[in-house]
Amino acid sequence: MLFQKKSVSITLIHGFSFGANIINNAYICIKIDIYMNSPLNNLTAYRVVLGSGSPRRRELLGLLDIDFTVDTSHPVDEIVPDGMSPEMVPEYLSQLKADAFTLLPGDDRLVITADTVVISDGRILGKPADEKQAVEMLRSLMGHTHKVVTGVTLTSTHVSETFSETTEVIFGNISDREIELYVSNFRPLDKAGAYGIQEWIGCVAIQGIRGCFYNVMGLPLHTLYRRLRDFKV
Repeated sequence: MLFQKKSVSITLIHGFSFGANIINNAYICIKIDIYMNSPLNNLTAYRVVLGSGSPRRRELLGLLDIDFTVDTSHPVDEIVPDGMSPEMVPEYLSQLKADAFTLLPGDDRLVITADTVVISDGRILGKPADEKQAVEMLRSLMGHTHKVVTGVTLTSTHVSETFSETTEVIFGNISDREIELYVSNFRPLDKAGAYGIQEWIGCVAIQGIRGCFYNVMGLPLHTLYRRLRDFKV
């Protein structure tokens, strides 16, 4: 007997999809418990804590579909040693933020801290002090490629690991008037480099990127997911 095999796509809640076969037009039903078989089941041994007040990082970590709380009660002075390479700064600051949390034996927290910098022409562009500086920063980025580096530290009572990821962002050119309208309407004073890639300016000024899109927003989700999946209990 010949079996006629057709391929279909079945989409489940939370965006998971898989292929199923139809043999002689009969569906093979597959029941999957997503949560019971989650690759991040190892995290159930921890209370995951995001040590960041960034609403963007909160949103991004939520995309990984894990339970976590936010703790912003451990501020640090973000002072960097003289002569440190700009590319090393995000890892250094993410570790500094992690060290502000005191984890004693028996503490079941897994703390995630991060820092993101924009590097253009070998110098770090921080958060603009005012709208005038924001406009100046954006003018300097037009027509050039710059780097966005995010450092992340994962800390528990017995393991601490730090990593970073780099994304290259390619800006085209927009007019001064368009830059000023963006700054006036979106007020990107809380963003390194004075822009949010997910906002209007990302649509009209950014020609492309090389690397992780979410890294530019504040967390390298592709790498972070794998680090969390492989985190030792």
